Amino acid sequence: MAGEYIDERFLSNLRIFSYSNYNTNLLNFAVCLKYLYKGSRSQCCKLHQFVGKYNILMDLTSKLAESKKTALISLLADEDKAIFEAVRTEIISYGPNTRHWLNKYALDENPLIRHRTQKIVNYFEELEADTRFHAFCLNHGDSFDLEEACWLLAQTSYPEINSAAYSAILDDYAHDLMQQIDFGAETEGIVATINHFMFKSLGYRGNEEDYYAEENSYLNCVIDNRCGNPISLCIIYLLICRRLGLPVTGIGLPGHFLCRYQNPRQELYIDAFNLGRSLTKTDCMKYLKQSGYEFHESFLLPTSPRRILLRICSNLHQIHQHKGATEQTVRLQGYIVALSN
Repeated sequence: MAGEYIDERFLSNLRIFSYSNYNTNLLNFAVCLKYLYKGSRSQCCKLHQFVGKYNILMDLTSKLAESKKTALISLLADEDKAIFEAVRTEIISYGPNTRHWLNKYALDENPLIRHRTQKIVNYFEELEADTRFHAFCLNHGDSFDLEEACWLLAQTSYPEINSAAYSAILDDYAHDLMQQIDFGAETEGIVATINHFMFKSLGYRGNEEDYYAEENSYLNCVIDNRCGNPISLCIIYLLICRRLGLPVTGIGLPGHFLCRYQNPRQELYIDAFNLGRSLTKTDCMKYLKQSGYEFHESFLLPTSPRRILLRICSNLHQIHQHKGATEQTVRLQGYIVALSN
């Protein structure tokens, strides 16, 4: 099953690189292919065959007549959805280079043309983001920049976001918190200051009303909405504390996610979903028992960036699967396969 899925992604993702002639990225994708197929000769042959096939399509795109472009755009304004889907499929078949002439319709006087051309442009941008994220997952071990990984994941659904701008927001948070925190205080005092800043001053909270909303898993949405699920709120907490050099790690309990502040003298667990509620190790053990889990010391070990990312993708996979969103479910399954290798 996994092999069939990856083969599907192979065909889909390869189109972007051969269309766009991004030689460096094509090389990266070949490295990904090596990991996925473990050096399979038949798949390497497929790589060469499809590169040739789609490079031919790239040539066709460059030779697409202006009259044909105009005709396709006019058909995009047709209110018949069947016609739109047929035209959309044809435009997509010419590859990502079509974005160069589709972009000029972003300000078209016809709102339907504006909307539909942008959807096609977004389709290609999401595919590119999807491939970048796959390559990132396959080319890194357990330890990588969690913040970078979260922005790459977010761009698979929100390709237009400016990750540098969101990182700057986190920089500002850390700068403001630094003015308020007493680094010489006891653990409880430091954590109380962080919690007051994040949950009172900034207003972050757990999204209890719509716990399974997919937006809760994407950091750009969490920052925009000031709410999220346990793991995303813990990541915001972690990223702020990391900027201040504070000893905070993520702890992935079964069914819940916490932060832990630990120094040589004391450790304190922080429930970011519940406004930073402080927990002891005993509290964590009680939670596990009440939830039907046997306690294992491994549950309280810091979670690696890779395991955090895998957990986010698994949550998103379950959300889309429950909604019956097949395309999104398959896409997330690919991330899970990549992160599980």
